[in-house]
Amino acid sequence: MTGSPAPADPALAFPFIGGRPCLDFAATLGKRHATALERLPDPAALARWFAEAELAVDKGPVRVTARDLAEARLLREALYGLVRAAMAGRQPDAADVERVNASAAQPDLAPQLGPARWSARSPARAALATVARDAVLLVRGPLLDRVKECENPGCSLLFLDDSQARRRRWCSMDRCGNLAKIAVYRSRSRAASTR
Repeated sequence: MTGSPAPADPALAFPFIGGRPCLDFAATLGKRHATALERLPDPAALARWFAEAELAVDKGPVRVTARDLAEARLLREALYGLVRAAMAGRQPDAADVERVNASAAQPDLAPQLGPARWSARSPARAALATVARDAVLLVRGPLLDRVKECENPGCSLLFLDDSQARRRRWCSMDRCGNLAKIAVYRSRSRAASTR
C-alpha cells in the first residue's frame, strides 16, 4: 500500500473494523461520546487513509489538498449522521442527505484489471464518492439492520455485525471486547476480595 508512514501515536491509527468503507471512514473520528479523537488532522492523514482503505490509485499516494480534507471531514460527519438516523429509524438531517448525495453523484473510482486497481481523474474526490455511494447502498439496503454501535461506553465505532448469531457487541474483541472482559474480571475479583 502507498501513502505516508503510520502515525507516531498509535491512537491515530485507523481502525478498519467496520466491515464497510463508509463505517471505516466514519471511524476516522474516534471517541465521539467523550473527547473526540481526530484521526484526520492533516491532508497527509487522509491520503494515508485512502491508501490503507485500498481506495488509492496505484500510481502512488493520493494528492490531498486542505480543501479535500475539509470536504472529507464534512462528508464523514454527514455519513455518520445519516447512518445513525437510519439505525434509529429517524428521518436523517436534510443537510446530511444533501451532502452525501452530492458526493455520491461525483465520478467514483473505476475498477481496473491489471496492476492498477483503480483509476480516476480526481483520485481524492473519486475515493470520497466511492465511500458516499457505499453509505447510500448500506442505508438503502438489507444490511442496515446489522449495523451496530460498539457497546463500550468509551467507543463510538459503528460496525456491520457479520456474526452468525447476530449478537456481536463490540467493534472488535481485540479492542473493546477484551477491555470489557478485563473490567468484568477485575470487578468480580474486587467483589470476591471484599467478602
